[in-house]
Amino acid sequence: MYSSKTGLIIGFHGCDESVRDKIIAGKTMLNPSKNIYDWLGGGIYFWENNQQRAFQFVHELKSSSRTTKINKPSVIGAVIDMGFCLDLLDSDYIKIVRESYEILLASCKTLNLDMPINKVLNTSKDLLLRNLDCAVIDNVHLQRKINTLRAFDSIRGVFVEENPLYHKAGFHEKNHIQICIRNPNCIKGFFLPREIDGRYSMP
Repeated sequence: MYSSKTGLIIGFHGCDESVRDKIIAGKTMLNPSKNIYDWLGGGIYFWENNQQRAFQFVHELKSSSRTTKINKPSVIGAVIDMGFCLDLLDSDYIKIVRESYEILLASCKTLNLDMPINKVLNTSKDLLLRNLDCAVIDNVHLQRKINTLRAFDSIRGVFVEENPLYHKAGFHEKNHIQICIRNPNCIKGFFLPREIDGRYSMP
């Protein structure tokens, strides 16, 4: 009954400045990510209301050995309607993802295949390569298609990442909410993030 998210939200996506400018000019569109390690499965990724984290991430991409080519790191903003959302902050959808894992596990056992696993990357302590999570969430979409159920437009998840803020803290340096858009019509428009006008207070 409450699966459709009401209202619009702001998301931020890190990319090369040349890509940002083409999108703003209406000459191209963001391509869905299709990596086997994507945290929320295949789709177009945004950081929910977190421009700074998007900028950190695109700088990390530039300095990493990944295939994504970043010459000049930049961030583009988007106005998003989440639509029919697989929200991993909602108990009903957490249950769906757990069931998807059980189906995937049973299928791998039947076919004598290894289950994907989440892995750390380089010296990080976090599971940055989410092969298992990606497979489980993509399987959610596959099962819905097989059973002719309504497809999810988007996925939303909260992630705990990096070092604790202080001794025995439950808060971490890179905690964030990530959004994955599967239906591009959820993206109502793009914008260039503005600088703060210091003459006025922030509303």
